[in-house]
Amino acid sequence: MIIASRALQLTTATGATPLSINIFLPVQEDGCSMCHYEINWPDKPWKSAAGGIDSIQAIHCAMEKIGIELYASAANKSGLLTWSSDWKGFGFPVPYNARDMLVGDDAKFF
Repeated sequence: MIIASRALQLTTATGATPLSINIFLPVQEDGCSMCHYEINWPDKPWKSAAGGIDSIQAIHCAMEKIGIELYASAANKSGLLTWSSDWKGFGFPVPYNARDMLVGDDAKFF
């Protein structure tokens, strides 16, 4: 079950393509809580998960992983990935040691 979604835009030579991110309800796996998520890149969707002691920690870790994956992506590095005209960045947290990657509003608020 999807519990949260975000729509980004990937601009290419053929125009803007929607890029959706979905976060799923955490589930218990092997004694911990796992939060699965997907980033629907146009060329190859990416599915992964993050674990935690409980569902809140799993969701938080999944959001940080998403933040790292977006900021480290070639699409971001080339300036082709955006979220909103009112927000500069993607609105996802990143771990402390990656905060130098943040730009715009993300850098101010995270």
